[in-house]
Amino acid sequence: MADSTDTRDLPKQSRRNILDVMEIDTRLLGMIGAFIVICVVFDVWTGGRFLTPRNIFNLTIQTVSVAIMATGMVFVIVTRHIDLSVGAVLATCSAFMAMTQVVWLPQSFGIPLGSPLIAPVAILIGVIVGVAIGAFQGWLVGYLTIPAFIVTLGGLFVWRNVAWHLSNGQTVGPLDPQFVSLGGIEGTLGVTGSWILGALVSALAVYLLANSRRNKIGHGFPVKPVWAEVAIGAVTIGAIMGFVWILNSYDIPTARLRRMFEARGEVMPDGYRTAYGVPYSVLILIVVATVMTVVAQRTRLGRYIFATGGNPEAAELAGINIRFLTVKIFAIMGLLCAISAVVASARLNFHSNDIGTLDELRVIAAAVIGGTALSGGIGTIYGAILGALIMQTLQSGMAMVGVEAPYQNIVVGIVLVLAVFVDILYRKRTGD
Repeated sequence: MADSTDTRDLPKQSRRNILDVMEIDTRLLGMIGAFIVICVVFDVWTGGRFLTPRNIFNLTIQTVSVAIMATGMVFVIVTRHIDLSVGAVLATCSAFMAMTQVVWLPQSFGIPLGSPLIAPVAILIGVIVGVAIGAFQGWLVGYLTIPAFIVTLGGLFVWRNVAWHLSNGQTVGPLDPQFVSLGGIEGTLGVTGSWILGALVSALAVYLLANSRRNKIGHGFPVKPVWAEVAIGAVTIGAIMGFVWILNSYDIPTARLRRMFEARGEVMPDGYRTAYGVPYSVLILIVVATVMTVVAQRTRLGRYIFATGGNPEAAELAGINIRFLTVKIFAIMGLLCAISAVVASARLNFHSNDIGTLDELRVIAAAVIGGTALSGGIGTIYGAILGALIMQTLQSGMAMVGVEAPYQNIVVGIVLVLAVFVDILYRKRTGD
């Protein structure tokens, strides 16, 4: 009888051990599965139009702006705060950069659009404005102890209307060509550059896996079997190179290619064709995600952020300057709003009064769907980016099948509530 019981338990125990041995994040696995299901459903619903290289390219550049800010929102929520002003701060940074390019530099200094100085100066001004706004709001929260909800709710109204005042309520554009190249379709790495980027990122992924294994061995910690490391590495490389392959499959339209050749004073060869490749905006997101992950996992600032979120009282008793830490977190959020403003306005080729509208809700939703706990102390950068991708996929898919914008927002709201509910159940089950 005992032998019969042992036999029945073996399959279940084996499956559990495989997940444990490979150290698979089951929540991340579930999110990836949900993303795949959403994509397949919309592809079937649209008759195969959703998973085309063109649509995936557009989906990618539409996700970048929110995803960049979502990485910063992770730090804000992890420390038990909230930032409702990110969309308005993005609009203010966008207004400053647009006015710098179109009005201030040309009229005050005689520097025309197309000058090599225009884009760098505009971006620098936008970054300074974003960091200053973020640090100011962090000071109000950290040193004056005004709740972040109130400070950033006030900021939502203030900064949105500061942006309106700067532009006199008008659309400002067109923007500098170098600046516009950072928005997506106007600036890409091309086919060869994209394959090189894919190879470099794949090599970096393999290095990180090997380095993590080496560190664990050096400190006497248990490690995964070699086959598990190889399997994870192979899946990672496959995902990276597959993504590059899809973007390299989206050909530049012939008419656009002909205009590009004519702008250089050349004649396009007969039968010539090439693809867009990876947009510069996606490269910016990769850099931001890498830096934010390093900050979260490998720096003292990251340890302080998660320690403070886990137990603020204990963190303060341990000597962490929570007030100054709050200023740093909101300053980082302001910096990321400025970077997002670059991507968002460059993709549109102008600054408009409604730029960034409702982005604060999309960013918070992306972070929460990605697993950041509103109770603080838990969150991941990659989870927030995946959350932003899921949000954009839902909205783009619904738009393609003809769902009107109000109903799209209803669905997104329901998904957000369900994601938080599932997260609560998951944490209760796992004891996190």
